[in-house]
Amino acid sequence: MPPAEDTGDDLAVYVVAATGGDDLDAVMAGLDSIALTETLYLVRTDLTQSRLYHHVKRETDPTTLFVGRLDRAPKFKGMTEGSLATLRDWTADDAI
Repeated sequence: MPPAEDTGDDLAVYVVAATGGDDLDAVMAGLDSIALTETLYLVRTDLTQSRLYHHVKRETDPTTLFVGRLDRAPKFKGMTEGSLATLRDWTADDAI
């Protein structure tokens, strides 16, 4: 279960990369996320970076974990089908 959203601020987009541990897909399915690869996601939330990091860490117990906030839409190629279209929808909503 995802943590309660806690900031009341505008949505932010984070890149989340994790390896090892439990099923990252299941945890990300409970968040507003885009799977770029099996271990790399974009997450749109009003959680703080720390809350998102600890939620993923607690739920998946990964070997490695990286959570970073984006201030612009990233450029990418060759990621999961449909991920770029979803990101474009997000940017149309002014999430980033």
